[in-house]
This record gives sequence, structure tokens and C-alpha cells, in this order.
Amino acid sequence: MLGKYARVLVAVAVFLFLTVMLAGTAVAGGGFDEFGYNYGARLFVGKADGVDRVLDGKVWGDPTYANDNLVMKWSKAWDEARFHGAPWSPDAWCSNEWNGAVPGGSGEVWHYKIIWVGPELENSPYWREGGYPVWGQFEVIMDQGTAEGEHIWYAHAVPCGYGGN
Repeated sequence: MLGKYARVLVAVAVFLFLTVMLAGTAVAGGGFDEFGYNYGARLFVGKADGVDRVLDGKVWGDPTYANDNLVMKWSKAWDEARFHGAPWSPDAWCSNEWNGAVPGGSGEVWHYKIIWVGPELENSPYWREGGYPVWGQFEVIMDQGTAEGEHIWYAHAVPCGYGGN
């Protein structure tokens, strides 16, 4: 089982990679590409192997999570702020759902919800009790999953839904 910070680093790596790839990549004609991205729908669905856009049985060189199913979603406000110069707002969010309870998978299942709160982090009016900071302006409002048969909650902010407080 990965520790809390190792899992957060994996989630951070996924979303950082996602933001880099979205900045310069578009799928002609819409729909999903061979890796699992549908940029028009702001969605990734597929094996985690495809998230790094290299189908090699690994995720950034590590085979541990490559066969896990992954669903990533991001809001229009996230997309507009990150890639089109719009200001960040409390409507900017992303979600990362890992399912390793599949043949050849890691066996772990995790769900993360991340929102923009601004550089004030815990002092922001958008901050929610029960979360933790990530990336300097964002809060993980939900981090829960199952590993080695145990259900674990690392973050469960109130409220735990998307959009402003």
C-alpha cells in the first residue's frame, strides 16, 4: 500500500501531466484518442498506462498502476483557467478515480477531488475544513480509497461537493 504522500504524488503527477498535455494537444474530430483522453469532454477513461501518453505497460516508468482503470474529469472553469487565460474561480475542480480491483491491477481503489481555493489556502474563503493543500492554490477535499482490504479516508472536507462553498 502506498503511503498518503506517495499516493498524493501519483495524483499530482497525473494532473500535472494532464495539464501539460492539454495545453498542446487536441483530438481532431473529437472523441477519445488511443490513450483514453477526450479533451472536448474534459475526460480521461482508460487504463492508467495511457495517462502518460506512452502505451508501454507502465505509468511514468512504473508498472504498479498501469493496468488500473482510471477516470479523470475536470471542470470547464478548470480548463478555461488553466489553458485559456481565464481567472481561477471556486468552480475550478478536477477528479481522479483509480480502480485497481481488476485483473492485473494494483488492487487499490482511490478517489480524489481537488478544488481551487487560491494562494491563501487555509485562509481562503473557499477552504473547507477536512481537506489538505496541494499545488500551492488547491485543496484536496476528498481522498479516500481501499488498500489491502482496508477503507481509508485521508481527506473528507465539508462540504465535499464541487463549486463554491
